[in-house]
Amino acid sequence: MSIPLFLFGLLLVLLVLRVPLGYALGIATVATMMVGHVPLTSLAVTYYSAVDTFAFIAIPLFLLAGNLMEHGGISRRLIDISDVLLGRLVGGLSLVTIGTAMFFGALTGTGNTATAAVGSLMIPNMIKRGYGPSFSGAVTAVGGTMGILIPPSITLIVYGIMANLSVARLFLAGVGPGLILGGGLMITAFLISKKRGYRGSQTKFTTRGLRAAVWEGKWALFAPAIILGGIYGGFITPTESAVVAVVYGYIVGAFLHKELTFDKVLLSLKNTLAVTGILGIIWATSLGFGELLTLYQVPQLVSKAILGVTTSAALALILISVWETFIGMWMNTMAQIIIMTPIYLQIIHTLGVDPITFGIIFTLNCEIGFVTPPLGTSLFVAMPIANVKLGEISLAAIPFILTMFAVIGLIIAFPQVPLWLPNLIMGPGQ
Repeated sequence: MSIPLFLFGLLLVLLVLRVPLGYALGIATVATMMVGHVPLTSLAVTYYSAVDTFAFIAIPLFLLAGNLMEHGGISRRLIDISDVLLGRLVGGLSLVTIGTAMFFGALTGTGNTATAAVGSLMIPNMIKRGYGPSFSGAVTAVGGTMGILIPPSITLIVYGIMANLSVARLFLAGVGPGLILGGGLMITAFLISKKRGYRGSQTKFTTRGLRAAVWEGKWALFAPAIILGGIYGGFITPTESAVVAVVYGYIVGAFLHKELTFDKVLLSLKNTLAVTGILGIIWATSLGFGELLTLYQVPQLVSKAILGVTTSAALALILISVWETFIGMWMNTMAQIIIMTPIYLQIIHTLGVDPITFGIIFTLNCEIGFVTPPLGTSLFVAMPIANVKLGEISLAAIPFILTMFAVIGLIIAFPQVPLWLPNLIMGPGQ
């Protein structure tokens, strides 16, 4: 048996045995190094250097900012603004859920935080107003996934580190596709709601009501300008913007909204540390795993196999998307980005695909992984709130997943879509 087959085979066995991903990657890496007589001393350096990077600091900080904003009343105020704007339409609450999740994602950079923050408020409301529980859960789960595409995105930060690309440029590249995806998901929710008779709110729209909602939520609306404006203005780095997000989230929640108590701050810190610990282990072991892939020339082998099938960039991207849909069912998003990026870069450079455009396609594929079982983490966040089974919420998510595929197809067909805004603001380049 070849060394790469042993590596992947052992990892697969460990995952089937439900060994946590970080430990499975570590065990598979160490065992393969011993079988292949690779010195283990290099592993300690790899694990340390994996988390000893300035950009990595942004991940726990954005997680903490998201938790502080969730407990500080920002999500509720965003819902109120969206409700005034969209609540009267057919399927109004589903549109409000998606719109709020988009905006909340633009504050936190994560998917599951947006799902939890918005879902805890919206899912009970939707069910109370006659929306199906599985539909309510699916809308929230899918809406929450946009947090990893719309900046500031933790997923794009990791991809930028792995691919040695400008994170600021990646953030800008995510804006257009993020808005297109949000619009597509809203259209899907509208059509389903119309078919099922889910009506909007009977409250009439008034400019006075909108002004009141906007005024109440002004600090939430102002947050993206502060967090992202400094990056695009060249004043701060993405990592420094994460510090700004934490400080801003704390000040608004504790002193302006006066909802962020000491206990809620402790809970936010606890949640952040728990997730950061998991991500840190996955990040470190994934890099060790990735170094083995490079050592045994797995990226070159995969590239050769795909290029042996086609030399069309569009068809290669479709094949990668199909493959990503499969592994996204089983593998954590961070692990996908860290392990697969070196492999995919080999292919896209050969085919002349812009790595920024590919990063957006890759992130969209990761979004699909959030709502496809058995891993589907956003589904598992929404399930207990909606009180539905995995099969029910998974079926309800299918139309939205098809919409995600349609957006991926759009970007494959028109690869300049993600590049328009970064080229406009920052000029051509990577």
